Amino acid sequence: MDSVRPKDYPPGSTLGRYQLRRIIGRGSTSTVWLAWDPGAQREVAIKCIDPDVLNDRTRGKMHRNLLINEASLADKLQHPHIVPIHDAVVGDDEAWIVMEYVAGGTLDAHTQRPFLLPVERIVELMFKCTRALDYACQLGITHRDIKPANILLTRDGDIKLSDFGAAMFTANQRTQVEGVGSPAYMSPQQVREMPLNHQTDIYSLGVVLYQLLAGELPFQASNNYSLVYQIIHVEPPPPSVHRPGLPPALDAVVARAMHKDIALRYANWTEFTHDLAQAFRNRRLRPRDEDSDVAEHFRLLRTLSFFTDFSDVELWEVARFARLERVAAGTLLMKDGEQGDHLYVIAEGDVSVSKFGRTLTILTAGECCGEMSIVARDQKLRANDVHSNTDSLLFVIDGERIRRASETCRMRFYEVFLQVLASRLSSANARLADSWGQGA
Repeated sequence: MDSVRPKDYPPGSTLGRYQLRRIIGRGSTSTVWLAWDPGAQREVAIKCIDPDVLNDRTRGKMHRNLLINEASLADKLQHPHIVPIHDAVVGDDEAWIVMEYVAGGTLDAHTQRPFLLPVERIVELMFKCTRALDYACQLGITHRDIKPANILLTRDGDIKLSDFGAAMFTANQRTQVEGVGSPAYMSPQQVREMPLNHQTDIYSLGVVLYQLLAGELPFQASNNYSLVYQIIHVEPPPPSVHRPGLPPALDAVVARAMHKDIALRYANWTEFTHDLAQAFRNRRLRPRDEDSDVAEHFRLLRTLSFFTDFSDVELWEVARFARLERVAAGTLLMKDGEQGDHLYVIAEGDVSVSKFGRTLTILTAGECCGEMSIVARDQKLRANDVHSNTDSLLFVIDGERIRRASETCRMRFYEVFLQVLASRLSSANARLADSWGQGA
C-alpha cells in the first residue's frame, strides 16, 4: 500500500515504513497512532502534528521546532524511565515522531476519584520520576512540560517520561501560557516568562504529586488569567485537606516542591528524592513490603560503590529483595567451613576477615563479603571467619534471589564479583611479593 500524507490517514495505511493500526490518543494539536514497525518487528507509537496546525504559519513553525527539539535529544536521553525516540520526519505538510509504545496508559487516569492510587504506590512512582529528571538535569535538560499525561505506565506498572519537545529551548524562545507547556502545572517563574532551570520541573512534579494524592489540582480556575494569579499569589491547601489521613510528611514534601520562592523550593532533585525516601524510612507511610523499605533501600544502595554500575532499573530490583540489618560490634557474621548462601554488602561500619585467627583484611562501606559461596556451584562453604568490628549496617542478599533475578541484574552481580576477585588477587600478590622481599 502506498504511503499517505497526514491529512489522508485512514487505519491500515502506512506512514513511511510504519503500518498504522489505530488511534490511541488525541490532543489539541496532535494525534497519536499505534503502529507496526516491520523493520524492527515491534509496535511503536507515532505522534503526528495535525494538518491544520502545520498550515498555521505561527503554530506550525512552533510545533515543527518542538518535534525537531524532541528528536534531537533522542541520543542523549537514554534512561530506563524515559521513553526512547526511534525516528522523526518534519516537513512542510507532515511532521511526526516515532517512539516506544508504552501500553499502560498515563497517570492522567489516576488523578481523580475513584481511581486514585495507593499512597505508597504514588510515592514510588514519583521517586522514579525524580531519578529520571535528575538524569536529564545532569545533561543540562529541563523538561518544562511535566504533567500526568506525559508520565506513561508500562504493562508491569513501571513509569516512563515522555514529550521532551519543550526541553532545552533557548532563552529568546520564551514559554507562553497558551503555547508550550500546560498552565495548571507551570511554576510561578514559568507563567511570568522568567528564565527557567530545573526548579521549574521540580515545581511541576510537585503539582503532579499533589494531584495524585488529593484527586484535585491545587488551583481551580475558570480561565487562564485567574489560574496565573493563583499560581503567583495564592497558597493552596495541603493535599490532606482533600484526602484526610495523608501523612504530614507528604504535605511537607508537596509544599516545598511547590514553593513559590525558588530559594525555598528544593534546590535539586537529590533533595526531593531524599525527602520522598525519608517518608518511607520514618514509616510515616505503610511500605508495600513490610520487610523492606524499597525507596530508602534504593537511595542507600545508590551511595555504595558495589552498585555503581547498576542501572536504576537493576537497582530497584535489588532494593526489593535486599534486607537491611543492624549488627552489634563483635558479631560473628560468617564462620570458616560452615555452609552459607548469602552475601553481605556493608552500608555502614567495618568488618574483619580472618583465617585461623589471623586478620586478612578490613572491609568498609561499599565492600562485600560472602560472594564466593554464591558463585560456587557445589558446596557453598565459607572460606573465612568474618566479624563486625563496629556496630554496622549491612545489606543481606540471598544467593537464590540473585540467581532468580532478571538476566541483566544477575549478570551485573557477577561482573562486580569478578572485579572484587581481581582486586583481591592483586592485593594478595602484592602482599606476597612484599613478604618475599622482606624474607630476602
